[in-house]
Amino acid sequence: MQPTPKTEQELLERAQSLAGLTLGELADAAGMITPPDLRRDKGWVGQLLEWHLGATAGSKPVPDFAELGIELKTIPIGYNGKPLETTFVCVAPLIGLQGVSWENSHIRHKLARVLWMPVEGERDIPLGDRHVGSPLLWSPSPEEEQQLRRDWEELMDMIVLGQVEQITARHGEVLQLRPKAANGRVLTEAYGANGQPIKTQPRGFYLKTPFTASLLERYFVI
Repeated sequence: MQPTPKTEQELLERAQSLAGLTLGELADAAGMITPPDLRRDKGWVGQLLEWHLGATAGSKPVPDFAELGIELKTIPIGYNGKPLETTFVCVAPLIGLQGVSWENSHIRHKLARVLWMPVEGERDIPLGDRHVGSPLLWSPSPEEEQQLRRDWEELMDMIVLGQVEQITARHGEVLQLRPKAANGRVLTEAYGANGQPIKTQPRGFYLKTPFTASLLERYFVI
């Protein structure tokens, strides 16, 4: 593991030094074995980049670079320069929601400052041959924060009203809520329509691809 960067600038420079390198080259440098694909190793790319960048959080519920308040997000990019999938942000709270507001929410904390690391993601490129792109340090603009807040409040209202089972990936303009678990047998507590406790799959907040695509387009001329 590389030493933890002391400043935002140091982190950005370290991320810039990875741009243009392949995942195979980075894995060799870290003494890691490149898996044949990501089917069983979904988080491998993120872990590899965390190693090179000196991320400290591990699985703790704080930003990856806790001292700097910066979250690391890898984003798989297609040949057209657009994200290939939605971006997981954090698990959604389904119970104990008294006093939760956008201002003090975990998701707002997570998205306050993000280091985006684009990585080639097309399936026909062998994993070890995929290149890392130029990094982007981002904080939501006032407009982006408004969009996120609006969606979050709409989704949280539905959860509080016991409508979690009615929420689909189509709800939300830039943010969506969908099941987040290793398999369908994992269940957690939530509220039913009459306020009664029910069991449902854990849910996660994801950024929709048009949102991340527009963000990348604005900062990189793709």
